[in-house]
Amino acid sequence: MAMSCALAAAALIFTTAAATATTTAPLPMLPIPTATQLKWQRREVIMFFHFGMNTFTDREWGDGGEDPSLFDPPSLDASQWMTAAAAAGASLAVLVAKHHDGFCLWPSSLTRHSVRASPWRAGRGDVVREFAAAARSAGIDVGIYLSPWDRHDRRYGLEVEYNEYYVSQLRELLTGYGSVSEIWFDGAKGKNAKNMTYHFEEWFQTVRQLQSSINIFSDDGPDLRWVGDENGSAGYTCWSTINRSMITIGQVGIEKYLNLGDPKGTDWVPPECDVSIRQGWFWHKNETAKPLAKLLEIYYNSVGRNCVLLLNVPPNSTGLVDEADIARLREFRAAVDAIFATDLAAGSAATACSVRGEPFAAANVLDGRDDTYWAPKTSKNGYWIELRRPAAMAGEKFNVVRIEEHVALGQRVERHKVFVDGAVVVANGTTVGHKRLHRLAHPVAGETVRVWLATRRGGGAPPLLSAVGLHLDPFAAGMM
Repeated sequence: MAMSCALAAAALIFTTAAATATTTAPLPMLPIPTATQLKWQRREVIMFFHFGMNTFTDREWGDGGEDPSLFDPPSLDASQWMTAAAAAGASLAVLVAKHHDGFCLWPSSLTRHSVRASPWRAGRGDVVREFAAAARSAGIDVGIYLSPWDRHDRRYGLEVEYNEYYVSQLRELLTGYGSVSEIWFDGAKGKNAKNMTYHFEEWFQTVRQLQSSINIFSDDGPDLRWVGDENGSAGYTCWSTINRSMITIGQVGIEKYLNLGDPKGTDWVPPECDVSIRQGWFWHKNETAKPLAKLLEIYYNSVGRNCVLLLNVPPNSTGLVDEADIARLREFRAAVDAIFATDLAAGSAATACSVRGEPFAAANVLDGRDDTYWAPKTSKNGYWIELRRPAAMAGEKFNVVRIEEHVALGQRVERHKVFVDGAVVVANGTTVGHKRLHRLAHPVAGETVRVWLATRRGGGAPPLLSAVGLHLDPFAAGMM
C-alpha cells in the first residue's frame, strides 16, 4: 500500500513537472529592448517644443550673431505648453534648450549668450526650469535637446575646448533640472560650418553617468534612432534593430538604413519619427497647422509602423502656443481616440495553427494587455491566428487592422497577410513590431479574420502576438 502511494506520488510529480515544462515562456530573440525603451515605445505620441531666438527673428537656422535683447516673450507660460501636450495625449515633452544659434534657454554659467543677457524676466528667467516644473505638474515627463552645432561660441571648431564646453552644458542640464527621460542629439550642420569632431561616445557615457534611466536619441542611438526623414514617416518595412557600427552620426546616405532598420541588426535601437505640426520647426506668423487628414496620415505612417511620433508644436513670440494649434491637437487626439475606442474584434473566438501552452492561448490577443501574448509551436510553413467574430458582429464593417507583437521578447515577424472569410486578402505587409496599422482602401465585413505570419531567420522563432484588433476609421477617404 505504501509502495502504491509512493508510485502515485511520483507519477503526480512527473505529470506536474511535464505540464509545467510545456508552459515556460519562449526564449527572447536577441536583441531585446530595455525597460526604458519599452516604456518609451508605449508612449506612441510625444511632443517637441522648438522655441528660442529663431522665434523672434523669423528664421529656422540662426547665425549665432543675434542680440540677446531680441528674446523677450511677454506672456511665456510653460503650463499652457503642457496644455498643448496633453491635448495631443503626449506623456513626454522635449524642449530645445539650445539650437544651432547657440542661445541658451537657461542661465548657463558657461556662456553669456543666454536668457541671463536678455530683458525677459529682467535677466533672471530660466525657460528650462519653468518647462520642467510645468511638465511635472501636468504629469508629463521631460526631454531636452542640446544642439551640437553652435554657431555662436568661439570654441566651436576647437575639438577639445568645444567638447569640454558641450559636456559641461550637459552636466548643467542633467544635474540642475531633475529627472530627464530623453536627451536628443543630432548631426545637423551647415555646408560651410567649421570642421568639428564631436565626442559622442564621451557625451553618451556622461549622460549615462548623470541619469541612468534616460533614453539617448541620435542617428546612432544608443537607445533611440532618427527615422531618416522629417516628415513623420517610417519605412513600410521597419525593424527596431540596427547595427550601430554601420552608422556615423550626421553622415549623408544613412537615411534609408535608418528608415528601414536591419533584420540582422545586433542592437535594439527603435526609430522616432520627428515632424512639425507646421511647415517649419519654429513659429512663423504666416504658417498654420497641418490639416487633420495629414496628421492622421502621419500617425498611421509612424505609430502604425513601429515608431513613436515626436510631434513639434512651436510656441509663438508671445511665449504661448497658438490656440489654433491647440485646437488642431485636440481634434487629432479626439480622432485617434474615436478610431480605436471600439474594437470590432471584441467577443471573437480566437483559434490558431498551434499554441505553445495554456498561458499563451490565442485568446490572449483579445485581452487588451501588453504582458500576455499568443505563442505558437515552431513551424517551417508559417503561422496563422484566426478570429471568428460573433454572428451579430459579422456584418459590422472595419477599415483598420491592428497587429501588435510582444516586442519585450524581440521583433520576429518579417511578412504577414490578413484574410477575411478565407481567400480575400485585405492587407499584406512586412514587419509588425510594437504596432502595425493597416488602413484599408474600403471598409469590409466578414465573419472570420485570419492573420498569416512568417518570421525572420528562416522561421526558426515563432511570432509572439499581443494583440489583433479591428476598427472603423470614419475619417478615412470616402467615409466622411
